[in-house]
Amino acid sequence: MGKKTSNFLIVVGLLIFGIVFNSFNSPKSMIDKTVVKELDIEKYLGTWYEIARYDHRFERGMVGVTADYSMRDDGKIKVLNSGYKDSLSGEFSEAIGKAKIPDPENEPGKLKVSFFWIFYGDYYVLELDENYQWAVIGSRSDKYLWILNRTPQIDKDLYDTLLLNLEKRGYDVSKLIKVEQKKM
Repeated sequence: MGKKTSNFLIVVGLLIFGIVFNSFNSPKSMIDKTVVKELDIEKYLGTWYEIARYDHRFERGMVGVTADYSMRDDGKIKVLNSGYKDSLSGEFSEAIGKAKIPDPENEPGKLKVSFFWIFYGDYYVLELDENYQWAVIGSRSDKYLWILNRTPQIDKDLYDTLLLNLEKRGYDVSKLIKVEQKKM
């Protein structure tokens, strides 16, 4: 092996080491994605209002967004997401999916959700009110984050507390979009 080849291999090795090392020490990996230890799925079922979320293409421009969860006959969870395009009087849209808890004994707060065939995405219950009145949802990726509530509006002090908790976890709360909801 020539000197140029060995130098090249050293440079490539250092480059790979740097990429791997940086991926473990990047801000993304510093986010605490710990999920709740207990989840009573029966209490979790029902309607949740989306209070805030990170922007992503499949909900872009949606307002008045709700998620309705119910049990299916096969033991999975029916997911019905709905909302309005661009305004509360805009075009109504809904998506029907399914969810499951792959490891209910050890990780009940880590669900998988699918809206298309066999392709599942993460649904991590990061925070949950003991009375199941609000929840914070994330995923394995730091690109997804939701704050959900049982009513269309959330108490300002509670919302501010949730933001502080998310900042402590390492999330950039400035990227949250408040979702317009109908007044009750």
